[in-house]
Amino acid sequence: MTDTAWIDLALVSARPQAVGALLRYFRNLDTAEEAFQEACIRALKAWPKSGPPRDPAAWLIFVGRNSGIDKVRRQSRETALPPEEMLSDLEDQESNLADRLDGSQYRDDILRLLFVCSNPALPATQQIALALRIVSGLSVKQIARAFLVSEAAMEQRITRAKSRVAAAGLAFETPDAADRADRLAAVATMIYLVFNEGYSAMNGPESVSADLCHEAIRLGRLLLELFPAEPEILGLTALMMIQHSRARARFDADGAVILLEDQDRSLWSRPLIDEALALIDKAMRYRQPGAYQIQAAIAALHARAERPEDTDWAQIDLLYQALERLQPSPVITLNRAVAVSKRQGPEAALAMIEPLADKLSGYFYFHGLSGHLLKQLGKVREARVAYDHAIALATNAAECAYIRMQLDKLDEAAGTTSGLAEKR
Repeated sequence: MTDTAWIDLALVSARPQAVGALLRYFRNLDTAEEAFQEACIRALKAWPKSGPPRDPAAWLIFVGRNSGIDKVRRQSRETALPPEEMLSDLEDQESNLADRLDGSQYRDDILRLLFVCSNPALPATQQIALALRIVSGLSVKQIARAFLVSEAAMEQRITRAKSRVAAAGLAFETPDAADRADRLAAVATMIYLVFNEGYSAMNGPESVSADLCHEAIRLGRLLLELFPAEPEILGLTALMMIQHSRARARFDADGAVILLEDQDRSLWSRPLIDEALALIDKAMRYRQPGAYQIQAAIAALHARAERPEDTDWAQIDLLYQALERLQPSPVITLNRAVAVSKRQGPEAALAMIEPLADKLSGYFYFHGLSGHLLKQLGKVREARVAYDHAIALATNAAECAYIRMQLDKLDEAAGTTSGLAEKR
């Protein structure tokens, strides 16, 4: 087997579970990461010859654990390792390594480690950045993009978090029920950022990035088992389901992004939407509105519209206003501007987003929406500048293809106008 693409896919998919188990075992961030990397190196050598193991995650945990133990022993020859039962409850059998359940109602290492990384001894931004890097395997660049900060700034945050964990000797023990409740908001944020990274980086429904969306939804469902009466977790899970229900309709045959209003709605996953709508209805009965519930309600209005022209933009605008009051953010205002453009026209929407230029100068969607609004107003030159900024910030081929298509349409419009002038 000479094609190694399947190995890359297997390693990416197995990383969260493997690193989570190794971190639980060693209780040291650097050791767990290094053990996983060593296991990956050995996989790249062994798997092309022997083929994929039955359970790649279990294989990586097993090999990584042994590699990590060897390193610890080499570094401290005269220091005996703690007893096995003090290190881990993992068994040696490969088939059991990936599926072990601990004794605190957690269904897997990934969810448990998200709670562990939410230790209140760390600042909130460091908690989330650390979890996204260690547990979910996102790159520093991906995490920085999610937080709208530079890679250098995010690298510093993660480094500080690791140093603080090492210096304070923070325990990687499973938090009890009270601590889990206190850390729930941070864990929900982590899960949604994982989903957003997968959603924004996708270039097709079967792409590797889609695995992040599936993983986030799976973790959301697990959270519901722990917190079945928490309306914000109901809203979060519903929101991710509705957004991901459109996966098959989001790209054309060439991989370009298809905007929501242009999507073939027959390709939307109705079972996923129906499940999400039921969760939203349940959340609303608690009468405890939150940011995820409001976003889910906005997504539900889109999902319930059989045709684009049936969309209740007035209600969407009101919901975004409520979201702005609850959780002020330039990105939320940017999203609301879309609803305003549908109700009041592109000029009103453009006036709304112009003050956001400094804060969102490095944000792809700000320039993409600016270009769209300017094009509608007939400001071709300004639209082209905005699209040029957007394409420079594009993070995947789908985004690039969409912006190039808009630029082509601008050129066609300019050519048509020039032709009419010549005829006159």
